[in-house]
Amino acid sequence: MKNAKQNAKQDAKKNAPNEKGKLKNKEYLRELEKLHAELVKLQEWVVKEGIKICVIFEGRDGAGKGGTIKAITERVSPRIFRVIALPAPTDREKTQMYVQRYLPHMPAAGEIVLFDRSWYNRAGVERVMGFCTKEQVEKFFQAVPLVEKAIIESGILLLKYWLEVSPEEQTRRLQARIYDPRKVWKLSPMDLASYSRWYDYSRARDDMFKATDTDFSPWHVVNSNDKKRARLNIISHMLDMIPYKELPRDKVVLPKRQKAEGYREPDYPYKMVPEKY
Repeated sequence: MKNAKQNAKQDAKKNAPNEKGKLKNKEYLRELEKLHAELVKLQEWVVKEGIKICVIFEGRDGAGKGGTIKAITERVSPRIFRVIALPAPTDREKTQMYVQRYLPHMPAAGEIVLFDRSWYNRAGVERVMGFCTKEQVEKFFQAVPLVEKAIIESGILLLKYWLEVSPEEQTRRLQARIYDPRKVWKLSPMDLASYSRWYDYSRARDDMFKATDTDFSPWHVVNSNDKKRARLNIISHMLDMIPYKELPRDKVVLPKRQKAEGYREPDYPYKMVPEKY
C-alpha cells in the first residue's frame, strides 16, 4: 500500500501542470539548433523586405533576460539583431522626456532591436527603489500606451516579454552569482537592494500589466524557472508572431583558389600565441 501511495504521488507530480522536469542539455541544443536556422531565415527576410522589429525583455533580477537574448543572437548578425542595454540615465537624460533616450535606438528598416530592460524601468525598478515619484509613475502609465501605439503605427512590430521566475529559483540564481566567479559581475548593489522587495515588485508588475497590457501591444508572460525551456519557448513564440518567409537561395560553390605563381611563405619571426591548450 505504501509503494502504491508513493507511486501515485510521483504520477501526480509528473502530471501536474507547469511542473515539467529540467530540460536535458542535449535536447535543448538540438531544438535550439532548429530555431537558430529559423532566426537566420528571419534575418534574411527582414533585410530584404526592410522590416522593423522591436522586442522588449522585462522581468525580475535573475529571470533570465540576458541568457535569452544571448540565445537569440549567438548565430545571427549583430548588425541586424542589435541589443540595447542602457546604463543609468545621465544628469542630462534625467531632464528629458522620459522615453526620449530610448527612441534613438528604435529599429530602422532591416533591423531587429532587442531591449534588455526598456522604458518599463519606470514601472519597475524606479518605482520600487524610489527613483521616481508616484505621480511620475501614473503619468508614465497614461503616456506609454500612446507612445507604443505611435511606435506600431510607424511600421515597427513591437513584442513585449515578461519573464516570470519563482522566489525560490531567483534566490538560487542570485546565490550562484555570489559564488561563481564567472557570474559575479552580474550581481550589482541594485540586485541586492531589490531582492528583499519581492512583493513591492509584484505590486509594480500587476499595476504595469493593468495599464499597459493592451490589445495592440500585449504582454507575453513566460515561465522562466527552467531557463532552457524559457529560451526555446520565447524564440519559438517570437518566430510565430512574425510572418516571415524563407527566401530562395542560390546554390553556393567555392571558387578555385589562384595559383601561387612563385609565392613562398616568408621566414618571418611571427610572435605566436603560446599553445597552452
